[in-house]
Amino acid sequence: MSTSLLERLHTAWLSLAEGSPLPWLVLTMLVYMAAMAIYRKSGNRPLLIPVFTGVVVIVAILMITGTPYATYRSGVSLLGLMIGPATVALAIPLYAQRERISQLWLPISVALLVGCLVALLSALGIAWAFGGSQATLIAVAPKSATIPIALPMAERFGGTPSLAAVAVAITGISGTMMAPLLCRVLRLKDPAVEGFAIGLTAHAIGTARAIQLNPTAGAFSALAMGLNGVATAVLMPLVLAIAPWI
Repeated sequence: MSTSLLERLHTAWLSLAEGSPLPWLVLTMLVYMAAMAIYRKSGNRPLLIPVFTGVVVIVAILMITGTPYATYRSGVSLLGLMIGPATVALAIPLYAQRERISQLWLPISVALLVGCLVALLSALGIAWAFGGSQATLIAVAPKSATIPIALPMAERFGGTPSLAAVAVAITGISGTMMAPLLCRVLRLKDPAVEGFAIGLTAHAIGTARAIQLNPTAGAFSALAMGLNGVATAVLMPLVLAIAPWI
């Protein structure tokens, strides 16, 4: 294919994509469907989770076409509006496990406190050890909270919101990838324990994976994601206030 033809196709695509959000919306859905098909075909291999492979493909397309992220984000804004209803829908499996949750309130509380503090302190410590600036440290601190909580927290205390979003995404993807192996190493056989651990560390991305594994795991992962978001909002200001490197 000649260079001039490639340039014309590139120009035509940009003209179409910038004039309407539909191309980016359709493209994103097609990429995700293809990533999901590959994931299932591979036997649900953690390294091929759709969120990871889909992001790689979309980023490659944006780089090849020279499309600014702002343009792409505007084109898929409709998907962002669906996050709210999807989050509320997590209450359905959670309600089904209400009796067991009431029985496990003490271990749940202890695991939540320890997990939240470890997530905050480990992020701050690692970033500080590598010479990160104060804005960087604050941005990565809420990495284990879901994005709607992590971004406002990072921005409020002087962190970089874009870096916070990247840290949250990387945490969710890597946590989801490593969870099956770590659960096998630790010999976790209770789906409630496995789900709570995934939701506590890998927030929404991990919860989506836990729901696919087991309804109980999905319910406890949703519980952990919600509780850790609240705990992060409460504990992060305290940790930043006493951390000697901030």
